[in-house]
Amino acid sequence: MSASFDIRKWFENPKELLVISGPCSVESREQLLETAKGLSEIDRVKVLRGGIWKPRTRPDAFEGIGEKGLEWMLEAKQRYGFLTMTEVAVPEHVELALKHGIDILWIGARTVVNPFSMQELAGCLKGVDVPVFVKNPIVPDLKLWLGAFERLGGAGVKYLGGIHRGFVSYDETHYRNAPLWEIPIELLRLRRDIPVITDISHICGCRELLQEVAQTALDMGTIGFMIETHNDPEHALTDAKQQITPESLKKAFNSLVFRKRKVEGDDVILNNLRKEIDVIDDELLNLIAKRMNISEKIGDFKKEHKVTVLQMDRWKSVMEDHINKGVNLGLNEESVKEIFEIIHKDSIERQL
Repeated sequence: MSASFDIRKWFENPKELLVISGPCSVESREQLLETAKGLSEIDRVKVLRGGIWKPRTRPDAFEGIGEKGLEWMLEAKQRYGFLTMTEVAVPEHVELALKHGIDILWIGARTVVNPFSMQELAGCLKGVDVPVFVKNPIVPDLKLWLGAFERLGGAGVKYLGGIHRGFVSYDETHYRNAPLWEIPIELLRLRRDIPVITDISHICGCRELLQEVAQTALDMGTIGFMIETHNDPEHALTDAKQQITPESLKKAFNSLVFRKRKVEGDDVILNNLRKEIDVIDDELLNLIAKRMNISEKIGDFKKEHKVTVLQMDRWKSVMEDHINKGVNLGLNEESVKEIFEIIHKDSIERQL
């Protein structure tokens, strides 16, 4: 592993895949150093992560080793040349992490949901030249995520990054946290200055899915990974099911397909296909606008004749018909449902 990696240059021009790895929780000196030793044999890993303070649902669970773990992080840094990274949730965490030479901080999903906590952390980071990554909130609320970046940016934090770790979902899914890729994509559209990496461990919740999700993240254009590793994951004190050994991580990287981020040169075929899509998109927008105009006329009719706006029987029948037609055309059932739910919502609002 190269000790010359400059995280600030990466923020300024994040072309190289940033890989952050290490144990979910720092449990002992031996555990951390053995894990770090294994990771030092993987060139792609630039940053050693380790949880020092763990926000747990139940108070009787392991809540982290505390400050002495930071001393072990510093030892691993000096021995193997890694940059180091840990989670902070209160100002005291920030002070202790910086005191022990931690290079990068991250703010966890449970903290991001609380604007008071974010404002407090922003205040204690004012004037501190340290990179800070912000995980998405546990709930799928883009505004909360944006607000966290705005508070930190307002305090003068220069190097800000996002970590997509998935979202709590009440829908049945085989993931621990639903990826909801559209949310980090929208963040990137709104804040092109903020690089976003993917925490595949927390999306998966089990090591069996890591390879699949890592490949998906790469195909979606992620510029980095956070992956939890442990020298003995079966006996880890936290998140044992989703951690892997450094050796397994090395094998996983060898199996991944790394694709080009951009087409080199002027590809005529691709450009022509994109032009076709642009034409179709224009047609779609015009059709949706026509549909909304008719919805407004229907709304005027309903008001004039004192008819309720929502006609549930009609809506259920229309939705079933659209889904059946969409599926017969080879479209994804859930996508058809989501599209027409959005259109229907807009139609209802125009009729009120």
